[in-house]
Order: sequence, then structure tokens, then C-alpha cells
Amino acid sequence: MGIFGILGTPLGYVLQGIYEIVGNYGWAIILFTVIVRLVFFPLQVKQQKSTAKMAAYQPMIQEIQKKYAKDREKQNEELMRMQQEYGYNPAAGCAPMFLNFFVIFGIIEVVYRPLQYILHLPSDVIEAAAKVMNLAASNYTTQSEIVKQVQTNASVFGDIFSAEQLQAIQNFDVQFLGINLMNKPELALNGLLIFPILSVITMAMLNVVTMKMSGQQLQGSMKWMPWMTSLMFVWFAFQVPVGFSLYYTVSNLFMFVQSVILRKMYDPEKLKAQIQEEIEEKKRQKKAKKQVKVVENGKEVTKSVSESEMNRLRLEMARKLDEEKYKDERTVPLSQLSKEE
Repeated sequence: MGIFGILGTPLGYVLQGIYEIVGNYGWAIILFTVIVRLVFFPLQVKQQKSTAKMAAYQPMIQEIQKKYAKDREKQNEELMRMQQEYGYNPAAGCAPMFLNFFVIFGIIEVVYRPLQYILHLPSDVIEAAAKVMNLAASNYTTQSEIVKQVQTNASVFGDIFSAEQLQAIQNFDVQFLGINLMNKPELALNGLLIFPILSVITMAMLNVVTMKMSGQQLQGSMKWMPWMTSLMFVWFAFQVPVGFSLYYTVSNLFMFVQSVILRKMYDPEKLKAQIQEEIEEKKRQKKAKKQVKVVENGKEVTKSVSESEMNRLRLEMARKLDEEKYKDERTVPLSQLSKEE
């Protein structure tokens, strides 16, 4: 898992602490999920506001894209100018999303390797046990298989585990509603299908509902992204122990509740209207005339100029001052260099 699983160690200690309180792996995952989602609630608030901003800026973005459809360089220049003048930041909503994925991969790491992160067995002991079962220690299902084997027939491992380690694994309660959370689901009619199916359904529901609540409209192929993501997750859910599907199901349901609460706190349509009003105000300020003093024909006069004209005058003044300051260091006047460029 590499860098994506870097949160495995701290999350493992949190899950271990909860497990020691409740004494059941399934209930520990549920409580752990609720805690994680509560901690990340402020990030979800930020995501909601960022999505509303994107919806408000969308008409301006589409106008620029349509106007300069054949000139990508000019299109990028206009989008950059829009960022500078109106505070539009297309990457603003990426941080919460990235952190959310970072946590998910940390959870996967913990579910993959309960012996390492929850029971804290030494890596050499885990590798020796994996060798006995002819499994690669790095395989994502190896530690779950070791737990199941110890709980059914620990004698195959000989003296690899100490008495204390053996007892810890045998007492590790991984049964939840009659389901062994160490098992990997398969396409068969049994209880193991419950949580993978629920995780996919709740994921699709969350994607669609939260998108509607955000006030943002997906265009073209993007409309199918929630469904494509859900279909990809179907395959993923059958590659990992069912404990992860339990986590993901509870996480989706809890995030759905948080989304409803967020809509009450920060209505996306009201946020969108507020941001659009701020954009219009900035446009009015850009068009508003300002009084400035300029020198014409050797006389100082007062003129009314727009913000764009003001910027042009400032640039001209800066060039004159620069030309005067460095006149002894140039062989060609700055104004001539500008024309040549």
C-alpha cells in the first residue's frame, strides 16, 4: 500500500482501543467509522462550500470555454485571469477529497493486516506464519487467513506464536451477525454477500443524492461517473475481507446523514446565489469609473477611467519610471523594446 497506507499505524491504534472497549471487531469498526466521519465533518463542510462555488462559477467557465474553443492558450489565459480577479480556485475542493481517500486507504491497510495494526504482532512472526501457509506475507488476505487458521487449527503453526500471541489471535472476536469479517466474499448465495452489496448500493445512493444536494449539475459523460465508480467498487469489494465492506456501508450511511444536516446548515442554492452576487459586485466594481490625475500636454488633469484603463495607465507609468531609472544602462529605449516584442 506504500504511502497510501501511512495512516494504517495511527488508525490501527484507534481501532485497537475501541476493540478493547467493545470486545467485538464488527462493533469496533462501526464505532470507529462514526468517529472518523465526525472528525472529518469540518472537511465535508468545506467540500460543500467549494462545490457551491464551482456551481456559481460554472456559467463563466462555460462562456470562456465556448468563446475560445479553438484557442486553448487564450482560454487558459482567461481562466487564469478569472482566478485572479474573482477568486475562482478549481483545486479548492481537492484537499478534502484527497484526505478522504487517504483515510480510506489507511482503513484498507488496517483491515488487510489486523495482526500487524490491531494485535501488533512482530513482522518476522507474521512472515513465518505466512510461510507455513505458503502465502506471501505482503498479500492483502494473508493475515486474515492466518487468523482464521489459528482459530480453527492452530497446531499447524507449531511454536511460531508465543502462548500470549496465540491466545490474542484465538480470542480476537471477528464474528458479526454470524459473519466472519476475516472472510473474502464470493459470488455465492450466503451471508458474506450482505455487506458488499450494501456498500455498493449505499455508495451509489450517496453519490447521486449528495450531487443533487450540492446544487452542481454534471455534464456529458460526467453524469455517469457515480455509477461507473460504483461498478468499479463491486470488483474491489470482492477482493478484500468483508470487514472493509462493513466499514464502507456504515461510512456511506453516516455521510448521507451528514449531507442532509449540511444542506440544512449551508443550503447550496443560497450559497450559490450569494457567490453569484459577489461575482456581480466585482464586475460592477471593474466597470465603475474612478477619478485619477494624469499629465496631458504638460498639464495635470482629472479623468474618469474604468479599472482596465486604470491598469493600463499604471503599466504605462511603470514603464516610464523604469525607463528613466535605467536609461544609462540601455542602448535601446524600453518603449522601442516593447514594440519590437
